[in-house]
Amino acid sequence: MSLALSGIGVSRGVAIGKAHIILRGTVEVLESAIPKHLIEDEVARYLKAVDCARQQLQDIRVRIPENTQVDIAAFIDTHLLMLDDATLLTTPVEIIRERGCNAEWALKLQRNAVVDVFEQMDDPYLRTRRDDIDHVINRLQRILLDYEQDDAHFEGTPLDNAIVLAYDLTPAETVLLEHQGISAFATECGGPLSHTAILARSMQIPALVGTHGLRRYIRDGETVILDGLQGILIAGPDEQILDHYRERQQLEQQRKLQMERLTDSPAITRDGMPVTLMVNIELPEDIDAVSRESANGVGLYRTEFLYMNRSEPPDEEEQYDCYVSVIEALRGKPLTIRTLDMGADKQADTINQSCSNPALGLRAVRLCLKNHSLFKPQLRAILRASAHGPVRLMVPMLSNTQELHQVLSLVNDTKNALQREAIAFSPDIKIGGMIEVPAAALSASEFASHLDFLSIGTNDLIQYTLAIDRVDDEVNYLYDPLHPAVLKLIKMTIDAGASAGVPVSMCGEMAGDPRYTRLLLGMGLTEFSMHHTALQEVKHVINASTITALVPLVQELLDNTKPGWIAARVDSLNHNSH
Repeated sequence: MSLALSGIGVSRGVAIGKAHIILRGTVEVLESAIPKHLIEDEVARYLKAVDCARQQLQDIRVRIPENTQVDIAAFIDTHLLMLDDATLLTTPVEIIRERGCNAEWALKLQRNAVVDVFEQMDDPYLRTRRDDIDHVINRLQRILLDYEQDDAHFEGTPLDNAIVLAYDLTPAETVLLEHQGISAFATECGGPLSHTAILARSMQIPALVGTHGLRRYIRDGETVILDGLQGILIAGPDEQILDHYRERQQLEQQRKLQMERLTDSPAITRDGMPVTLMVNIELPEDIDAVSRESANGVGLYRTEFLYMNRSEPPDEEEQYDCYVSVIEALRGKPLTIRTLDMGADKQADTINQSCSNPALGLRAVRLCLKNHSLFKPQLRAILRASAHGPVRLMVPMLSNTQELHQVLSLVNDTKNALQREAIAFSPDIKIGGMIEVPAAALSASEFASHLDFLSIGTNDLIQYTLAIDRVDDEVNYLYDPLHPAVLKLIKMTIDAGASAGVPVSMCGEMAGDPRYTRLLLGMGLTEFSMHHTALQEVKHVINASTITALVPLVQELLDNTKPGWIAARVDSLNHNSH
């Protein structure tokens, strides 16, 4: 008898193989008092564990082939950098000395403090960076406790075409498993924005996360099917089910060949409408993806990573140098820099303030307008960088035009100051706003009259509209991009831009999901920005679509609010020739 478990599909594709279950002992940590005369020995033990963890990751890093995509190696580099950061290198040592406790306990206390900060973050992408903290700290704890090393578990194990099932996987483990020939993996925890999920997409490994109970219901070695598109894991399939998915595998292989041929072709609909496809980046290293995927530029550059894991925010010069390096790497393609989207919950000590609800509190543009000493250096850096290439400045989380006028006034003041100082900048720099609060969508016409472009941030727009936290396992089932209210707000924003002659883009996850591409085209969207791994998929849908045929069908869809009807209609859009 077949058994189907549902999860979150984070990397599409179909895999059929034997289940390889990774069972890992729970890391249990207890507090122990360390005598004063042994404190420095305990400190030395901790620092030795850090060196050991660093060596393990470096060993994995050197095994990555030179022709591997840069972003794959970058995930390992991120964990290596964490081991050199004061958060893990210095603070646990201070705790050992101050409390006279064992290294494991000091590390646990530091882990809890750091994770609390990440848990309060409103940006779903930034909040899932807590997974990286947990991955690195778990590695350290296992070294300190002398557990059997997880990496050693993978060495020498024949895993050709196996489907790995685990509670969780780190990016380092995922890289090792991929080199050992696995065909797919599923984990019980994790989300679509975790580094492990992003890595699976980069390596094109079919994968599920959040597949609860998989190690309880599936036996090691039994045949399973993993469907990354539908988010399903099937155990004990019969011949009929196997035949169906074997056919799906063949179609998937044909699709991949089509995607490879698309890289250098433009995104243009059957009826001749050109569509702009941009990528979202967070680090300068991500820039390689723009040329590799033939993207039109960067539609969202998250600047928050310049501010994190440090006691002081970056100064104007550091930001300027970073922005210029990205601009030069883009070689004339546009760069959209989102101003600081952080809040009272973030790590820089100069930013930290108490806040009972960070999602609704002092964050993003609200924080910047209250803290000019934080905002003005960034504005100066962005404006100075604009002299080196096409730059757009984008303001996050606008909720009323009063905020917008304050921002525009500060921008003008900054321009005047730079002019007096004879410092070059582009006087015609484009300024846009993110529509991610329902109030902003409802006021989109007013915002469009004062801005050069709008960008819809669907991640926040959906969770604010539906009052749910998409990263919370208890309520994320309510996260629905096709909710009639969400679609009305998106359509309202696109129409407001069209009426004002102002371009509207979308930079949330919805933009990179090919299931929604035709829906968005029919709503009038012609500029998408996404994670680079989704770009060719979206382009494939665009090139096979006819906007004139989609517009009336989508309008009919928007006029109907029956439960389940919209999803069925979107499915029909995708499976019929339009």
